[in-house]
Amino acid sequence: MKLSQTLLPEFDQEMATTRKLLARVPEGKAGWKPHDKSMSLGRLATHVAELVGWGPTILGQESLDLAPPGGGGYQPRTLDSGREIVELFDENLPKTRAAIEKAEDAELMQPWTLLKGGQVIFKLPRIAVLRTMLFSHVIHHRGQLSVYLRLNDVPVPSIYGPSADEGF
Repeated sequence: MKLSQTLLPEFDQEMATTRKLLARVPEGKAGWKPHDKSMSLGRLATHVAELVGWGPTILGQESLDLAPPGGGGYQPRTLDSGREIVELFDENLPKTRAAIEKAEDAELMQPWTLLKGGQVIFKLPRIAVLRTMLFSHVIHHRGQLSVYLRLNDVPVPSIYGPSADEGF
């Protein structure tokens, strides 16, 4: 079995759960923050939807510089509408799934580098980058998002088991 085939069941399960959470992002609350140092609700949810789209970059490039010398680079977005956030997620999901599905074992073992301003943040095999920067990163922020929803009295869906708002 190809390594990519071992990643897809986890990817599919985690992304289905992520979509359920994003679908609950309330309208009109994009600017809400639990603390001055926190991301806004709209930024956090948009970030989750953006992260899901990183698969083709991880698998199609040798590196990514978030702030390359000379300008350009990653420009975070903040969408105001839960509907727009789900649309971005739905746009990104199949692209990343297809990139993972077609990835060969040798490709997954090749190194990938994340940089900022030309400085190496990390260099890992692509399979490790998928697991950390995509899967685990999404799961981490999804946890934060569930707290944001709770603090806004939005029913939280079941994630790994029943929530206080719904069973399985």
